[in-house]
Amino acid sequence: MEETRYNGPEMSLRKVMVLLLTAALILTLFLTRTCRQEPVRETVPEKTVQAVHHIEISPYDSLFQEYADSMFDWTLLAAIAYVESKFDSTAVSCRGAEGIMQIMPSTYRHILRRMGIDTTLQSTELDVRVAVRYLHHLSDQFSFINEKERLNYILGSYNGGAGHIFDAMRLARRDGTNRYRWDSLAPVLESLSDERVYTDSLCRAGSFDATETLAYVRKVTYIYNRYRSRDLIYQAAERLMENSSNEVRNYDRPEDVVDESPAF
Repeated sequence: MEETRYNGPEMSLRKVMVLLLTAALILTLFLTRTCRQEPVRETVPEKTVQAVHHIEISPYDSLFQEYADSMFDWTLLAAIAYVESKFDSTAVSCRGAEGIMQIMPSTYRHILRRMGIDTTLQSTELDVRVAVRYLHHLSDQFSFINEKERLNYILGSYNGGAGHIFDAMRLARRDGTNRYRWDSLAPVLESLSDERVYTDSLCRAGSFDATETLAYVRKVTYIYNRYRSRDLIYQAAERLMENSSNEVRNYDRPEDVVDESPAF
C-alpha cells in the first residue's frame, strides 16, 4: 500500500505549544470539577442553584463579590482597589485617603452616617461597603449621561472630585464642546490648571491638574476590562466542564440508556 503523506502547511512550534497548554488547562479544570462533585442522587430537584466560581484576584474577592451589584461588577471594585492601594488595607495616601479603597476620612464618615452606621472604627469590609455606596452617589449625580460613558465620569470624580468634572462640563457647554463624551471633555479638564480658565466665573472648584485623574480613569478601565474578560472566560470554561460532566453521568444512568435491540 502506498504511504499517505500530509502535504498541508506545517504547524509552527508556537501553535503546537498553545494547543497543548489549552488542552492541559481544560483537562485540569475537568479533573478538578470531577473530583469535587458530589455523587448523583436518585432524586434530583427540578431547579438547583449552582455556585458561581470566579477567578482569584485578591484576598478580598469575597468582599467585592458580596457587595457588588448589577451596576458595579465585583471585578470593577477589584480594579479600583488595585489601582488605589494595590490591595493594601493599611495604605494611606499623601492626601490622607485611607484603606483598600482609598476614601478620604471626611467622605468615609459622611457615607457611614448616610448608611446609618455609627462607628469610628475602620475595616476592610466597611471600606468596600462605603466605596460602593459612594460610587452609587456619584452615579446619581451623572444619571443624565448614558451608562457606557457614565463610568468614566464616576471614576474621574472618585479620583479628582465631582466639582472639577462639573466645572469642565459647564465650560464645555459654553464653548460648544460635547460635555457628554469623556474623550471630548478631557481637553477641557486639562485646561483647568490654567489660571485664565479656573478663575472663570463658571468654575467653582478652583485649580485642577487633571493629569493624574485622566490617567487613573484609563488605568482602572483597562484593568477592569482585563479582570472581567478573564472572569468570563473562566466561568465559560467552568460551565463547559460542568456540562461535560453532566453528560457523562447521565449516560451512565440505566434509565437514560435506550434499548435499540430489534423487536421480534
